[in-house]
Amino acid sequence: MLNTMQDVELRVPRILDHAAREHGTRAIVTRWADGRETRTDWAGIAHDARRLAQALERLGMRPGDRIATLAMNHAHHLVAWYGAMGMGGIIHTLNPRLFEDQLAFIIGHAEDRVLLYDRAFQPLVDRLRPRCPTIKHYVVMDGEGADSLGDLIAHEDGDYAWVDGPEHDPCMLAYTSGTTGDPKGVLYTHRSSVIHALTVITPAIFNLSSRGIVLPVVPMFHAAGWGLPLAVPIAGASFVFSAVNEPAVLCDLMNRERVTHSAGVPTVWLGMFAHIDAGNPPPAHLQLASIGGSAAPRAMIERLMGMGMDVSHLWGMTETSPVGTAGQRPPEWDDMPRAAQLDRTEKQGQIPFGIELRIVDDAGVKLPRDGTSAGRLQCRGPWVVRRYYRAETDAIDAEGWFDTGDVAVLHPDGTMQITDRIKDVIKSGGEWISSVDLENAAIGCPGVAEAAAIGVPHPHWDERPLLLVVRKPGATVDGDAIRDHLATQVAKWWLPDAIVFVDDLPHTATGKLLKTELRRRFGDHVAAIA
Repeated sequence: MLNTMQDVELRVPRILDHAAREHGTRAIVTRWADGRETRTDWAGIAHDARRLAQALERLGMRPGDRIATLAMNHAHHLVAWYGAMGMGGIIHTLNPRLFEDQLAFIIGHAEDRVLLYDRAFQPLVDRLRPRCPTIKHYVVMDGEGADSLGDLIAHEDGDYAWVDGPEHDPCMLAYTSGTTGDPKGVLYTHRSSVIHALTVITPAIFNLSSRGIVLPVVPMFHAAGWGLPLAVPIAGASFVFSAVNEPAVLCDLMNRERVTHSAGVPTVWLGMFAHIDAGNPPPAHLQLASIGGSAAPRAMIERLMGMGMDVSHLWGMTETSPVGTAGQRPPEWDDMPRAAQLDRTEKQGQIPFGIELRIVDDAGVKLPRDGTSAGRLQCRGPWVVRRYYRAETDAIDAEGWFDTGDVAVLHPDGTMQITDRIKDVIKSGGEWISSVDLENAAIGCPGVAEAAAIGVPHPHWDERPLLLVVRKPGATVDGDAIRDHLATQVAKWWLPDAIVFVDDLPHTATGKLLKTELRRRFGDHVAAIA
C-alpha cells in the first residue's frame, strides 16, 4: 500500500522556523559577563542565524564542516548553533573547563574550521592557536569591530534558505570528558536531535509550554545544554541567559524576568541557598528546578520543595543526547507523605518513551526490575550513540544496547536509581574528573612511587579528589611539591583538596588498585576538606 502521509525530513532549522513564525515576539534576554543586558526574540534569533549561515558560506564553509564554539550561555551562542546547523554545518561545543591538551586534541580530532568564542577566553584561544592548524577563522562572539560576530554578519541580509537534506545528516558534535583515555566524540543527527527535543518538552521531563520562561544554568557546552536550546523554541517559551553563574545575578534575573524553569547541577542550588540565607529574596516565580550532573542531596530537594517548586532529577550522558530519565510525580503523589515524596525524588527518575533501559550482570544476563537487583545499566533508543565519531567499531552490542558504565537498580514502577559507577570517576560540581589521569600525573612527580585518587564527599561540590601517595624510598617529596607538579599537568579544578601520604596501597589479585578498600578507609575524610 502506498504511503498516504507527507514525508518531511526532521531537520533542526525547522525548530527555529516554528519559533520565529508562531512565537516570534517571545523574549530572549542576555545578561553578559560585563553586566550589560540585551533583548531580542525568536524572530531576531532566526534572522541573525540566517545571516550567520550566509557569512559562514562566504568564509568557504560547506555542509559537514565543523564549526566550534567556546562560549557561555547567551543569545549569540544560540545564533551560532542555528546558523551553523542551518547551513549544513556541524556545531561543535567546546568545554573551556577542560585542560588545554584535551581541547587541542578535541579540536584536532574534530578538524574544526571556525571557532566562535567569548572574549573572556581570549588568553586560552591565543595559547591554542599554534596547536590548532585546522581552524582558519576566529570570531569573537561578544566583541566589536573586526573579527567580531557583529562585523561578520553585518554584510548579510538574512535572505537565506536553510540547507536541506536527509534527517540522518549530522548536525552537532559533543565530546565526552575523557575519563578513560582521550575524549570521545558523539555525533548527533538532525533526526536524533529533533526527536530528543520533542520528548524533553513533555510534562514528564521539562514540562515546557509557551508560558514558560527558562533560565538554564547548565552551560550550552555541557552535554548539549541538556537539550534546552532545541526544546525551548519548540514550546515557544522565552529564554533568559546569563554568561556568569553568580547566585546574586541569577536570583536577580529570575525575579525580574519572572523565570519559571531552571536547570543546573547541585552546586548551583547550594550557591543560591547561601545567597538567600544572607538575607536576599529567593526566586519567587520558579516552578520547576531540574537537577542533573550528579545526585542532589536529600536536604537540597526538601528545601526546594519547601520553596514551592517541583524538583526533577535528570540522568543522562553525552551519549544519550543527553536526557535518559527524568523525575516525575506519580498519580498517587498528593496522597504520599513527604518522606515518601523525597524518597521518590532522590532517585534518577522514570524512563520516557523512546528510551529503553535494562540492567545486566557481568555475564550479560538481564536482571529483574525488582528494586533490589543492581547491575550494569544499558540503554538504547533513537537518541543514543551507535558509534563514536571516527571510531572503527560500534559502541553497542548486537542487540543495540549501549553500556553506560553505571551500576543501577530498576524499580517495578519504572524508576531508575544509580547506585554506583563502574569506573572510578570523581564527580565534582557536575563535571567529571578522571582518577586514572590524576594518578598518572601524580606518579610523574619526582619522589612519588604510587598514587591513588578517590572521590570523597564534599558539602558543596558533591565529591572532591583525595590523593593518596606512596613515596619512593628515601624521598622527601611533600604535598606542595606534588600540587605544583599537578598544576602543570591537569586543569586547576582537578587538583586534589587533600594529599595523604601512606606506606602502601591495597591491590586486587590482578594488581589493580582496590578502590573499594580505599573508600572504606578514607571515606570520612570529608571533615578535613570541607
